[in-house]
Amino acid sequence: MLKLEIHNQKEEISRLETFLQEVSAAYSIDETMAFQINLALDEALANSVGYAYPEGTDGIVILEADKADDSVVFRLIDEGQPFDPTAQDNDVDITLSVEERPIGGLGIFLIYQMMDEVSYERIENRNVLTMHKKLQ
Repeated sequence: MLKLEIHNQKEEISRLETFLQEVSAAYSIDETMAFQINLALDEALANSVGYAYPEGTDGIVILEADKADDSVVFRLIDEGQPFDPTAQDNDVDITLSVEERPIGGLGIFLIYQMMDEVSYERIENRNVLTMHKKLQ
């Protein structure tokens, strides 16, 4: 298992690129799939960093990557406020203009588009967002 641990500061999200290079090398992920994974994880990390902890509170966000059968499984873990992104409406009408579209919702939509499975659990006062990407 590979692991990235960051503080809940936006500038820390830039460390995702190096982590994904390590994951791609370890699990033989091609560039196209790595790009899709990067989009989804960047969005998930940004949400966790930006919203899990009250403003001014220092917190840790952990991203784990592990291979399971024919997939790479990513777990995003924080001890922030309970929030289930999978309970949000991910049925976004992308045909609407930017002005007509409601604010929010595009992030989880993007995660669902780029990953093969997405689930959420609250375990021991931690948010755990699990995302699977099939290695095909």
